[in-house]
Amino acid sequence: MFLSVFDMFKIGIGPSSSHTMGPMVAANRFLEEMRTSPFEFGGLKGSLHGSLAFTGVGHATDRATILGLAGFQADTYDVEKAGAALAAINETGTITPPGLPTLKFYPKDDLIFDYGPALAGHANGMILMATDAQGDVILQRTYYSIGGGFVLTAEELAEGKATEEGAPVPYPFKSAAEMLDMATRSGKTIAEMKRANEHTRKSHADFDRDVQRVWRVMDDCIERGLHNDGILPGGLNVKRRAKGIYDALKAERGMNLTAPHTINDWMSVYAMAVNEENAAGGQVVTAPTNGAAGVVPAVIKYYLDHVPGASQSRITDFLLTAAAIGGLVKFNASISGAEAGCQAEVGSASAMAAAGLCAVMGGTPEQVENAAEIALEHHLGMTCDPVR
Repeated sequence: MFLSVFDMFKIGIGPSSSHTMGPMVAANRFLEEMRTSPFEFGGLKGSLHGSLAFTGVGHATDRATILGLAGFQADTYDVEKAGAALAAINETGTITPPGLPTLKFYPKDDLIFDYGPALAGHANGMILMATDAQGDVILQRTYYSIGGGFVLTAEELAEGKATEEGAPVPYPFKSAAEMLDMATRSGKTIAEMKRANEHTRKSHADFDRDVQRVWRVMDDCIERGLHNDGILPGGLNVKRRAKGIYDALKAERGMNLTAPHTINDWMSVYAMAVNEENAAGGQVVTAPTNGAAGVVPAVIKYYLDHVPGASQSRITDFLLTAAAIGGLVKFNASISGAEAGCQAEVGSASAMAAAGLCAVMGGTPEQVENAAEIALEHHLGMTCDPVR
C-alpha cells in the first residue's frame, strides 16, 4: 500500500475537499477523456447526488464543477480569473474547455442538484455527460468524491482501487504493526522509510521542492487567516474570529502577561485562521481533508514558533511522518466526513499532527505510533454538522 505525501497533502481550494476539490478534479478527469474521444461534442450536462447535492450550495460544489469543466485546476486556482470565467459562462450559456470546442452549457439548466436517493457507490456521487449537437448524451461517467480530494470512477470504486498503482516501494506497510515491525528491522525512522518510498516516484530534488511548497502554502494560509476579518460565506453569517484573537494574544505577549496555558490559544488561533480561509474558499492544503486542514499546519507553526531548538529543516520529517499515519487511516478506515463524520477528518488530522510532532521532538517509532493512537481515540464518535 502506497499513498504519497502529495496524496495526503494536496494543494487546493476551500471549503471542502470532498465537495469542492473533488468535483473539480472529477470535471478535470472528464475533460481528459473527452479530449481523447472520437466523438464530436456539442454540449455538457451534469448532476450532483447525495451529500454533493444536499450540501452543495454551501460548499460551492456547483461552482467547482463548472470551473473544473472550464479547465480550472485546484492546485493552480486563480480567484479573479475564476470569477470572470464563471460570469462569462452564465452570460453566454457556453463553455470552452482547454483543447475542446466551445460547448453549450447553461449552468442553471445543465447542472442539476438531485435530491433523491444517493448513488449506490458513495454518499458523494456525481454524473457528468457530454452531448452531441442535437443534445443526445454520447459520453457519460459517474464519479465519487471519496474524501481528501480523492476521486474514483464508478468502475474504479467497484474494483476497489483506492491507492496509487506503480512501482513497488522499499517499505510497504498497510497497518501500524507492519510499520513498526519494518522500522525495527530496518533501523529507520518512519520518516526515513516514507522518504525512501517517495523517492520511487520523485527525484530527491523534486520531492524536496514540492514538499517545501506544501508547507509554504500552509504557512501562507495561516498568515492570511490571521489578518483577514469579516463575515464568512455559506449562509450562517459566521464572523471571522482568528484576527481578533491573534491581535489579543500579541498584545498579551507584548505586556509579558503570557501564561503557560495560552500555548493552546496560539495553536487554536493558527488552526482557526486556516479554517476561516478554507470557509472563504481560499487556497488550502488537505491535511488530510479541507475540513480538518487547520490541525497539522497549526501544530507545525506551534513547533516552529514556540518550541526551543525547533528547526525549519525538520518540517519535511513532520510531514512525512504525518502522511504515513494518514495513509494508514485512509487505507483501513476513512478520512471522509460524509462517510464517518469529523472523527474521520479531525480525528485523522490530530493523529497525523501528534505523530509528526512526536517525531520531530525525537520520539521513537513506537512513541510516534502511540501519540497517533492517543490523539485518534479521543475523537471517536465526533460529529460536526452545523444546524441552521
